[in-house]
Amino acid sequence: MKQLTEANRRAKADARLIALDWGTSSLRAMLLGADAALLDARVAPLGIMQIGEGGFEAAYRSMVADWLAEAKLPAIAAGMVASAQGWLEAPYCQETAGARELAGRLAKVALSDGGALHLVPGVSLTEPRAEVMRGEETQVVGALTLFPHMRREAVFVLPGTHSKWIRIEDGCIRECQTFMTGELFAVLRQHSILGRFAGAGEPEATATEEEDSAFDTGVEVARTSAGGISPLLFSARAKVLLGQLPKAASLAYLSGVLIGDELRNALAHPIRSVVMIGDARLCARYRRAARQFGVSDMPEVENATRVGLWAIAREAGLVK
Repeated sequence: MKQLTEANRRAKADARLIALDWGTSSLRAMLLGADAALLDARVAPLGIMQIGEGGFEAAYRSMVADWLAEAKLPAIAAGMVASAQGWLEAPYCQETAGARELAGRLAKVALSDGGALHLVPGVSLTEPRAEVMRGEETQVVGALTLFPHMRREAVFVLPGTHSKWIRIEDGCIRECQTFMTGELFAVLRQHSILGRFAGAGEPEATATEEEDSAFDTGVEVARTSAGGISPLLFSARAKVLLGQLPKAASLAYLSGVLIGDELRNALAHPIRSVVMIGDARLCARYRRAARQFGVSDMPEVENATRVGLWAIAREAGLVK
């Protein structure tokens, strides 16, 4: 069990909630005080695909055992832990959903010591296309809690492996569009000829001016394409072979093509404002690309997951 300093003991005396962001590859545990104040946080590679001997409860206790030893706290989790591959499948909230609807559909995992972990159910939509999400709905709730003026109408973009554009009306999720931009980039980089020039197995470094220029070119190519993305992909190789693109910048160009195509589709109809939630570096890349589409104001929301988990827990009566 982790050693506690006196400062930590005082902080933990104010604890009100254990909040988990539990995804496919990692688990982030947060100890929250009043009004979602962050008292402590831990991250470990204990996503649902990495659960080993002892299963989910062992992974959970390895992260929060000392917090539970200090006090009997309510606990809530969002993300893939509530999926069919997770600890317990929580049925989706269907169609529109906000904090109240999510709180009313929490799934409950019974723990061996008599305690419980509450799972946020996620959201499913059938119109205008089939869409599902687990975790993003909690981030949206957090963003709306932080910025209540957005409740009437807003569009959130959550860049990532599966980038989501979520439309809000009257505080509820009304529509979602998912783009597999991040996953397509990873697949093409690792498993196609397009990744050969730039060392497909190496991590991305901080972008150089040459790479930024290549990214911008890729965005512009996608923005002005009437035929979609398929005819554009091979240009990431052809431009190198023809001396139009440095080898080291080919992946930045490919990233620009993919993100540019996502923006071309998502911004096909006028949107008053777009708000981003996600990794700061990735949000910066989307913001850079969006300028070519005439969108200069794309503010970024921080701490959305933490605040969203608190808001849903409060709506469910787990905290006051």
